Amino acid sequence: MRFGLVGTGHWARVAHAPALAATKEATFAGVWGRDPARTAALADEFGVRAYGSFDELLTDTEAVQFSVPPDVQAEHATAAAAAGKHLLLEKPIAHDADAGRALTDAAAASGVASAVFFTQLYRPEVRDWLESCRAAAAEHPWEGGTAVTLGSVQREQGVFSTPWRLERDGGLWDLAPHPLSVLLSLLEPVATVAAHEDPLGTVHLVLGHRGGASSTVTVSQNVPAAAGLSYARVWGGAGHAVLPDQNTPVVDALSTAVTELIAATRPGAPEHPNGLAFGARVLDVLVRAQDALDSARHNGQMSS
Repeated sequence: MRFGLVGTGHWARVAHAPALAATKEATFAGVWGRDPARTAALADEFGVRAYGSFDELLTDTEAVQFSVPPDVQAEHATAAAAAGKHLLLEKPIAHDADAGRALTDAAAASGVASAVFFTQLYRPEVRDWLESCRAAAAEHPWEGGTAVTLGSVQREQGVFSTPWRLERDGGLWDLAPHPLSVLLSLLEPVATVAAHEDPLGTVHLVLGHRGGASSTVTVSQNVPAAAGLSYARVWGGAGHAVLPDQNTPVVDALSTAVTELIAATRPGAPEHPNGLAFGARVLDVLVRAQDALDSARHNGQMSS
């Protein structure tokens, strides 16, 4: 299957492009980005075509892989879906509910396959853990969970200190999809969302799940590098289950996503479990959390 890559930043160069190049079932046709010079440089590095426009990429490919900010992704992925192109998306799928709905509607109308790259969900060690957790829950349903993901992008400049991560609650929008993807894979759908942000930029979510379970998520992009952490746990009648250490390289995990997207395009294949429907569930939590944070800020300003 011929894939085109949209995006020319660091993540496109070190993860998406190498994964496409390494996946036997995929043909890495070329790349397009808004900066022609960066597009040409990335295309030259991988020996593929530098498309002069997004429309050219769509005309020449069957599937489109994205490595761009969520708002850019939603706009172009909606157009790609409308053109009948299969989608491999980054998380979150969009930056607001309307854009996410337009994207999911376009994909549903055209019948294209989709997969969202929630990194942990494509690592075999995490998949094995999730399967064992689901087996345990068959007898003793999980009653709660907690997850903490802490990074330093907003405090210490680096390759991931990009505008969209710095300007809009990067901890919530960039990091929270990771723990949410784990918790939502094991607990019932989210019914209620409460959110609080402290003065140092740490965001705390309290989620109420259908059936009565609850979970908490703590994220920040503004901690010292020494405080970086990724941790998740669920609990219930079967005891506690802690997310294992993850050693599978990102490129390998992303290559798995490419392979599985191709499989999902075959006649009679089921929808990918981490496709747009799952991505929309994660986006819904992010949107409701952002609404709660915005409301708290507004009320605080109004009362001062």
